[in-house]
Amino acid sequence: MFNNMEFANPGYFYLFILIPFVIVWYVWKYKKIYPALVVSASDGMKTSEKTFRQKILHLPFVLRLLVFALLIIVLARPQSSSSSRTVKTEGIDIVLSLDISTSMLAEDFKPNRLEAAKKTALEFIDERINDRIGLVVFAGQSFTQCPITFDHSVLKNIFQSIKSADKMAIEDGTAIGMGLATAVDRLKDSKAKSKVIILLTDGVNNTGIVAPITAADIAKAFNIRVYTIGVGTKGMAPYPAATPFGKQYMNMKVEIDEKVLKDIASITGGKFFRATGNKALKKIYKEIDKLEKTKIDESVFSRKSEEYYPFALAAAILFLLNIFLRFVYLRRIP
Repeated sequence: MFNNMEFANPGYFYLFILIPFVIVWYVWKYKKIYPALVVSASDGMKTSEKTFRQKILHLPFVLRLLVFALLIIVLARPQSSSSSRTVKTEGIDIVLSLDISTSMLAEDFKPNRLEAAKKTALEFIDERINDRIGLVVFAGQSFTQCPITFDHSVLKNIFQSIKSADKMAIEDGTAIGMGLATAVDRLKDSKAKSKVIILLTDGVNNTGIVAPITAADIAKAFNIRVYTIGVGTKGMAPYPAATPFGKQYMNMKVEIDEKVLKDIASITGGKFFRATGNKALKKIYKEIDKLEKTKIDESVFSRKSEEYYPFALAAAILFLLNIFLRFVYLRRIP
């Protein structure tokens, strides 16, 4: 009954400060009218018991305090608010297509390109609570690691387990067209109003049976936008290589086919980004997040109901009981 209780005039609660003063005044007045009786011995009074009237002598005063407290609550006007909320969401289905070729181990990003890409993608997933998201990985081949799903916790666990191609027993290379085609396959039957692929790579398409532009044309046919991200610093990047003497670093030339990535984005109505460091990559994901916002239509209905009636009724009942006790039951006859 009193869920979401609010008070229209809470300032009246300051009147409760008067109650302690009224109690002190009542005690002082009672002692003045009925001073203590001093006797030489109390033996004769031990057997006398208080009558019921004597026991409830102070009840009228207690009732008056309760009436006063209830009237303060009535003046404060308690109200309960009820509301209904209708939310319609236009979900977006997103597939993240991630390059896991061994070149993604280059350390121009910290700790390396692959781990930096995973970290920023996980942060992106956390922001997309209303969307279904899936994961495709590719190197010389492409695989669906997670179909589009609302269960982001499962997706994130899979994401964190992703390793480079050599550690996942996948043929090395950079099959951009295959990575894009597999992502399109995951989205082509989606009923979502918006379908998006975020394709991240650090290289040039050098293998695979599907050309990147062909995959882009297929994506366009299914009304799928593709955002492409090229990761890698300008010039040379340090790459860890295994040698008989342990891990050694060698400088590797950064080669990203920006033209192909730009063409893919242009054909599908997406956008191309170039990330040369961790901060730039994070900024890119934030920009994509802003570009692909889930539409939410929300309508709220709110209604307030006055809830002072029970307090007013209780005050009236206690006031009548007080009148009865004072002037009828406990009335003193001179």
